[in-house]
Amino acid sequence: MRHDQEPSGGIYPLLAGRFSPYRFDPSVTVDDAGLRLLLEAARWAPSAGNSQPWAFFTGRPGEPEHDRLLPHLAPSSAPWATQAGLLVVTLTRRYVEGTQLLYSEFADYDLGQAVAHMTVQARAMGLAAHQFRAFDLERLTEELDPNPDWAIISMIAVGAAADRPAGDRGRRSVAQLCSAPWAASEQTLP
Repeated sequence: MRHDQEPSGGIYPLLAGRFSPYRFDPSVTVDDAGLRLLLEAARWAPSAGNSQPWAFFTGRPGEPEHDRLLPHLAPSSAPWATQAGLLVVTLTRRYVEGTQLLYSEFADYDLGQAVAHMTVQARAMGLAAHQFRAFDLERLTEELDPNPDWAIISMIAVGAAADRPAGDRGRRSVAQLCSAPWAASEQTLP
């Protein structure tokens, strides 16, 4: 696998500079206006049939909502996620209320679009976002008790990065993105 260390010229700078920090500056908070902007960016994401099958549970340090999230973080995410100025639990609505019918085969994809919009907005605000799944899903679901047609998918730590991108930010090449499903082996290194 070829690792392109730098994005191609012309990619939007907010996208080129995006990375998932493992350290946040705990002195930097996400204020009410910043939280509204992040949620507003997610609100404008595209979705199948404009269904908007996403929801968020947010908690900032010092808030009771934040305290509800902390016990469910895995040992691998707790050291850095607790330092972020905001934790966001992402949820998607997969089912029609009161039935077991699929709500949308695109619900998780649509949630991903909303999270991507939130991530780019965070960069525009000088913040960084680290999406993760290192938490106890069963216990967090019990804690938050979403309606049965909603499912928790991931969490996002948002705040001011206190570290820099790792030296190896390897990405598959554009050619591999288009050929991987058909290539005999995409694991070959140069």
